[in-house]
Amino acid sequence: MCSRPHPKAVRSGRLGRPRSTEADTAILHATRAALVELGWSKLTMGDVAIRAGVAKTTLYRRWASKSELVIDAVAVLFDELELPDRGSLMADVEGVVLQFATLLERPETRTALMAVVAESTRDEALRSRIRSAIVNRQKTLVLQGRARAQARGELPYEENAESAARNADLIFDVIAGAVVHRTLVSAEPVDQAWAHSFTTLLLSGLTSLRNS
Repeated sequence: MCSRPHPKAVRSGRLGRPRSTEADTAILHATRAALVELGWSKLTMGDVAIRAGVAKTTLYRRWASKSELVIDAVAVLFDELELPDRGSLMADVEGVVLQFATLLERPETRTALMAVVAESTRDEALRSRIRSAIVNRQKTLVLQGRARAQARGELPYEENAESAARNADLIFDVIAGAVVHRTLVSAEPVDQAWAHSFTTLLLSGLTSLRNS
């Protein structure tokens, strides 16, 4: 399992009374529920506060804007992704692909992710926050899986740190991009057969097509 900090746990340097974990959980849950029901354009901080049973000022002490709030609500969902040791690189990749697809099938994940991505096309600050709160955090799964595969002898160790970092980014982009496109754009199922075919192609390269 990969241990990653809660997105709000490292954000605020403000002094004052300790944060309420229960309040944070209620607020993020209310945000996702409101987003599914109302959509991005109609979602307001006031509506979230009412649903969560907190004062609007409480909301603004934690999040400066709606976009920050929604991204953190999405980030919590993606932090559910884990990479348990399934015994082989093939099994590890297949497992996380299926887990990711299942997460994207949830209405709150699908609606929230598509909303923040659409808004980020017009807002560089929002894109940066998506990278730091969601993308960079999930890349730790790639690093964990690669290190495990190297320890098993399934992958070679990479001596060039810069090249290793680029490769990790590429692996993440390929896996995340394929699953997101399959589920949210093509609206096709990511089942065991698809996950196996995708993983085989990813690990073997295009030459695997000759034997398929």
